[in-house]
Amino acid sequence: MLKLPPVLPLKVALAAYRAIGYTPVRRSSSYIPATFLRGGTSKGIFLNREHLPADRLGWGPIFLRIMGSPDTGNGLQINGMGGGISSLSKVCVVGSPSEDQKAQGIDAEYTFAQVGIRDATVDYAGNCGNLSSMVGAFALKEGICTKHEPSDQTTICLFNTNTGSRIHTTFPVTVVNGQILPKLDFPQTSIAGVPGQASRILLEFPSPAGARTGKLLPTGKPVDLIYIHAFPGAQISASLVDATNPSVFILHDDISRVLGTPLQSSLEYGNPEIREIIESIRTEAAIKMGLEPTSQAQPKIAIVSPPSSAHYDIGVHAFSMGVLHKAVPMTLGLCLGVAVNIEGSVPWQIVRASPFGEPSPDMAITKMKHPSGIIEVRTAFGEGGTLESVGTVRTGRWLMKGVVYY
Repeated sequence: MLKLPPVLPLKVALAAYRAIGYTPVRRSSSYIPATFLRGGTSKGIFLNREHLPADRLGWGPIFLRIMGSPDTGNGLQINGMGGGISSLSKVCVVGSPSEDQKAQGIDAEYTFAQVGIRDATVDYAGNCGNLSSMVGAFALKEGICTKHEPSDQTTICLFNTNTGSRIHTTFPVTVVNGQILPKLDFPQTSIAGVPGQASRILLEFPSPAGARTGKLLPTGKPVDLIYIHAFPGAQISASLVDATNPSVFILHDDISRVLGTPLQSSLEYGNPEIREIIESIRTEAAIKMGLEPTSQAQPKIAIVSPPSSAHYDIGVHAFSMGVLHKAVPMTLGLCLGVAVNIEGSVPWQIVRASPFGEPSPDMAITKMKHPSGIIEVRTAFGEGGTLESVGTVRTGRWLMKGVVYY
C-alpha cells in the first residue's frame, strides 16, 4: 500500500491519491458579503439585498447553508453561523426603498428570516424586534441610506416587509470623512441579558395594532377560551393580541391547574409535557387568529404571572420556536406592553390585581421581568385611547464584517 508523507505539494498529492484509487470530491463554495451583528438579545447575519437573487425563492437554500441547517443530529448548527437556539438563527436582508416608499419618508426596507435549526424551514411570517433595532444602523453604514443633517443622533425610518409595518430606530452618530455613521459604543445604557454598556438605541413601532391580522384583537375579544388537545377536555383562558407581532398570553396559574400542580409554584418550562401543552395552545390560537398553525414563528406565546416585588409590573416566560426564550422576543415584549392596557385581557387583569399599588389608568411604562432581568416598554395613546406607538430601548454591537460562505 502506498504511504504518503504528511505534507505534499497539491499536484503530487492528487496524483498519489489517484494511484491508490481515491478520487477527491470537490464541493464548490459560494460566498457573499455579510455583517454579523448583535441587536438586543439576538444575533444574526445582515445581508444587502443586492447581493441575493432577485427571486426570494432562491434565498432559503442560501440562508440554510449560512446557518448550518438543518442540524438533525445535535441541533448545534455546528456547520454554520447559527448558535443552536432561535435567537441566534436569524437573517436580515436590507435594501433600498422603492420610489413610493421614499416619498413616504422610508429610508430602508428589510425582510427578516427565522431559520430552522433541526429542520429546513425558513420562516418569513413575523419580525424580530431585537434585530430590528440594528437595521437602521446597518443601512446607514452600508450606504443603503444616507443622512446629512448635523446632529449627535439620527432616526432611520424602516419598512418591514414581513408585517408591512413602519419602524423607527434612533441612535447616536458620528462624522467620519464627511460621512454620518452610527456610533454604537457609547457607554450610555445597558439591557437585561447583555453584559456591559453601549449606545442607546430607541426602537419605536408607530401604529403597531394589527401588524399581521389587521386587528389589535383578531377575534374581537380580550379573552378567548382555548381547548388543549394534549389534555382532552381541558381549556384555558388566553388573550390573542396583534401589536408589532401576533402574540398569545396565558396565565401561569392556569397552566398549573391543567397539570394539577400547586398554584404559584414554579414550573419547569423545559419539561416536554409543558412544552406540548404550550404548543397545543399556540397552535389552536393561531387558527383562531387566522394564521398558519404549522409556523412556529407566529404567533408567539408567553406565560405571564403576577409580580413578586414592586420592582416590576408583570412576569413573563416566553417561548420562541417551541423553546423557552432566555429573555423575551422583543416584538412579544412590545405586544405585552400593549396588552396590559387592553381592558379585560389576561395581562390587564394581572397588573390591576397587583398587591404593589394601584397602576395608572393607562400603563405608559410597563416593567416586565423575564428570565434574564427586567425590561421597560413604553406605550403611547392618543385621544380616545387610540394606540399610537410602542417602543423600548435596545443596544447593539458590530461583531464581524466580511464574507460568509454557503
